[in-house]
Amino acid sequence: MTWDDLDAHLDTVPGTVSAYVGRLGAPPTWTRHARAGHYAASTMKVAVLAALHRAAEAGTLDLDADVPVVNEFDSAQPGAPRFSCAPHYDNDDAVWDRLGGTASLRWLAERMIVRSSNLATNLVIGHVGLPVVAAVWALAGAHDSVTGRGIEDFAARDAGITNTVTAADLAALLGALASGATTPGRLASPAGCAAMLDVLLAQEHREDLAAGLPEGTRIALKNGWVRGVRHGAGVVLPDDAPPYVIAVCTTTDLDDGGEGAEDDPCRLIARVSAEVWAARHRL
Repeated sequence: MTWDDLDAHLDTVPGTVSAYVGRLGAPPTWTRHARAGHYAASTMKVAVLAALHRAAEAGTLDLDADVPVVNEFDSAQPGAPRFSCAPHYDNDDAVWDRLGGTASLRWLAERMIVRSSNLATNLVIGHVGLPVVAAVWALAGAHDSVTGRGIEDFAARDAGITNTVTAADLAALLGALASGATTPGRLASPAGCAAMLDVLLAQEHREDLAAGLPEGTRIALKNGWVRGVRHGAGVVLPDDAPPYVIAVCTTTDLDDGGEGAEDDPCRLIARVSAEVWAARHRL
């Protein structure tokens, strides 16, 4: 399949499908609506992870310090009451099991990525602050993405404060982390970037990008989903080709149709991932 063929297939999808594919540190091989804005869902947690490591390297916090695990947070909307997360809307009972106790910021950051815990995300944001997250996007070279609020901050959402990403910006962020793990970069020290990459490699939600790769293929991945939205962004590390970055963002009317549904969002992203994998030697 050519890139034109893939574009033609995606043209039939109801909604917007964006993509960015390319080798690390090189111009993209294929893009599709790469600067179209999408609601971020949980993909913004990568920027929060980088913000935490930058704060640790600046000496403003200790990754291994225990912090209280609470469920009450300041809204990004001035004057709004504090808000809380809903347990049924989260993906990680392990963090909720510590409610009222303590946990290290390092552990919370891992749960924020590998299980996509919303509670852990808001706890980390509370310690680093949204301005530090915004600085990460800028340092990564992002042009359009914004992390304006925490998860389930509905007062801020209703006031128009939101979290937005593009495929190009997600690729820039993941690419900067991967490149920074081997050479000094913009986001953190090589050791810090390598530690973040290890967390992303441990991702447990593997229904989309990872599902399009051969079993055992290493991918440093973060995905995100809410109704009508499914995204996946990662760095694929083949054994037989140079690493490449891939980001696919979908805002569609597709349903999670389950087994046999050709184009539910996960299968759609997996198909794109498989086509890119097949072309990995030509990127």
